[in-house]
Amino acid sequence: MDTMLGTRLRTQQSNSQNGRETSLWTSGLGMKLEAVTPFLGKYRPFVGRCCQTCTPKSWESLFHRSIMDLGFCNVILVKEENTRFRGWLVRRLCYFLWSLEQHVPPCWDASQKVMESTGVQDVIAGRAPGGAGEGQVPSPVKKEVQRILGHIQAPPRPFLLRLFSWVVLRFLNCLFLNVQLHKGHLKMVHKASQTQGSPLVLLSTHKSLVDGILLPFVLLSQGLGVVRVAWDPCSCSPVLRALLRKLGALFLPPEANLSLDSSEGVLARAVVQAVVEQLLVSREPLLIFLEELPGTQGPWLSALGQAWLGLVVQAVQMGVVQDAMLVPVAVTYDLAPDVCDTHHATAPLGLWTGALAVLRSLRGWCCGPQVCARVHLAQPFSLQEYTTNSRSCWGSRQTMEQLLQPIVLGQSTVVPDTEKEQEWTPITGPLLALKEEDQLLVRRLSRHTLNASVASSAVMSTAIMATLLLFKHQKLLGEFSWLTEETLLRGFDVGFSGQLRCLVRHTLSLLRAHVALLRIHQGDLLVITRPGPGLMHLARLSAQLLPAFLNEALGACAVRALLASKVPPEGPWELQGIELLGQNELYRQVLLLLHLLPQDMLLLQPCQSSYCFCQEVLDRLIQCGLLVAEETPGSRQACDTGRRRLRAKLLWKPSGDFTDSDSDNFEEAEGRYFRLSQQSRCPDFFLFLCRLLNPLLKAFAQAATFLHQGRLPDTVSGYVEQLFQFLQATAQEDGFFECADPSLAIKAVWTFRDLGVLQQTPSPAGPMLHLSPTFASQDNQEKLEQFIQQFICS
Repeated sequence: MDTMLGTRLRTQQSNSQNGRETSLWTSGLGMKLEAVTPFLGKYRPFVGRCCQTCTPKSWESLFHRSIMDLGFCNVILVKEENTRFRGWLVRRLCYFLWSLEQHVPPCWDASQKVMESTGVQDVIAGRAPGGAGEGQVPSPVKKEVQRILGHIQAPPRPFLLRLFSWVVLRFLNCLFLNVQLHKGHLKMVHKASQTQGSPLVLLSTHKSLVDGILLPFVLLSQGLGVVRVAWDPCSCSPVLRALLRKLGALFLPPEANLSLDSSEGVLARAVVQAVVEQLLVSREPLLIFLEELPGTQGPWLSALGQAWLGLVVQAVQMGVVQDAMLVPVAVTYDLAPDVCDTHHATAPLGLWTGALAVLRSLRGWCCGPQVCARVHLAQPFSLQEYTTNSRSCWGSRQTMEQLLQPIVLGQSTVVPDTEKEQEWTPITGPLLALKEEDQLLVRRLSRHTLNASVASSAVMSTAIMATLLLFKHQKLLGEFSWLTEETLLRGFDVGFSGQLRCLVRHTLSLLRAHVALLRIHQGDLLVITRPGPGLMHLARLSAQLLPAFLNEALGACAVRALLASKVPPEGPWELQGIELLGQNELYRQVLLLLHLLPQDMLLLQPCQSSYCFCQEVLDRLIQCGLLVAEETPGSRQACDTGRRRLRAKLLWKPSGDFTDSDSDNFEEAEGRYFRLSQQSRCPDFFLFLCRLLNPLLKAFAQAATFLHQGRLPDTVSGYVEQLFQFLQATAQEDGFFECADPSLAIKAVWTFRDLGVLQQTPSPAGPMLHLSPTFASQDNQEKLEQFIQQFICS
């Protein structure tokens, strides 16, 4: 079945009456679209504010409105003016001279301080023989500590750092057109570091292997010092690890993941904790990646990143340092340099393998248009303040099986007003050594910080173009500008600006491997997406747009589910607009969808209650014009505030008591109803929002269909492979390649395991999956599929 998408890029001819070019494109709103600006109004909106609920003092003190007026700088643009020298020779050697002038703070050998730390001394005292004198360290134990310390870090070499900066600067200039950094964000981080006197801990997303090189280079060049990067030891060969350690890298020793009763594991964790304490005391910046690389066959949140973050939290709680400033960081690319290779990478990256990969990437990227990158530094916040305030937001939690299974099977209609407990990221040794309460704190903190990082990330032009191509928009120029404006209206930044025609042409050239451009008559351009892997790659790019429209997408799918039980889904928009939608019914559908989708994908703020999120979703639907309030006969009008009677209960609640005050509003919302707006643009916008979640929801629905075909019992990886092959075969039939993704197959299997559809039991070959007796019947499998299908808009 031919599923190629044909999309016309229409242009207007020159105006023959005045003899000058007036080639302008107009959207459905009639706006001139000759240029695209990255802001609405006069000033660029500031993104990346910290949470006002969890860190109100940081929100107020670590921000000044004057930083919004500062512009961007290209950190890889080095000229003669960036050095102390002038002349024609300087212009040719400016990269090298600039690297020599970089300030590298002195790095001391911390081995003796680590040996003398309290945690290491306590472990040594427990392992020392009875004849050892007080304060003396046995030679075998000392050698073991030095071996573990050598695996973790090495003293950075200033000469190597400067030489490496010069090499990285040359490499980045060949790879990227520019690397933008907002000077206001940088000033804010400098101010937090200087005024608070606390060490900086940068918590970053992870979109490419280049992040581990790009971010330390950017921060060193901007005066933040040598950043110690926590690398994954499994991703590097021993030779590459030795080189990276001399450049400031940190590696978790394998003994740290041993069991809690292992003496080797206890000593390794004590040494790692002492290293982190010395870094914080010396105020050296620490960079931790909270995400796994794209394409990793496993959880999205990094277990290694949570382990390093747990060590920082433990050091602050023990009073080693008074506080630490956490800085959410994100890096966005037009196209991530190695995103295609990570899906097939299985072996650790070696020194020569990495060099060959760099040469291949340079050869491929230099032949075509260069991509742009953007580094985002969100507002810093106090770890001590977050730890104190966040515990008050913890409520009761239930498993996904307890929340959804009775509703799926029709045994109950009431959605419990509680949070979902869903943890896919395994707990490693250093985090397992903490108390259960501190483990929960670290997991919630990592989600909270990633939410801030994603919210501060700019939406790139490739994400917008991929979304338009997937959703078969017919007028690329007008819709590109419209979608850019909608993104800005939701408080998200965009990573591009310029003439609309040039932007679209440049974006299509970046996607040339996944689309075909055909010139037809009268200056039109036909854009055809390539089926198969090309559509899957466009789907991954379009997923970057989901955080900006997440609330509206969840609300649109909830409205779709509510209408599915009242009117035929294929009915006209006018017929669907007749139906009244109750506010409580909308809340219920949003909660059901919220509990069904993975937490790692939604990445909601842990401090926000479910009711507050439902209210926010409803507000967004009203603000964007999809829903209009409807006054029901016999009810008091919404604008009638003069006949309110005094109630027996107080009209106010304590400011911190969100749960009680929120639950009271459910009773007040029973008489509130809404209808779908009948504006001409609403049907297309409603369909656009629903399609943002279609790949994941369709993967879930096809996984429900696959239950009676799958061969069980099987290992988790084996059943994921079975489901992925089924998704590929189904995509060949119906042409919907967006859901034929290994990561979606993993999410579907893990979600069904949490829902109680699949049961996991241990075995010598690994965890085995069995079909639950409850869903062994065909009737219950059909109920599960119908429950998922109600949210899908075809």
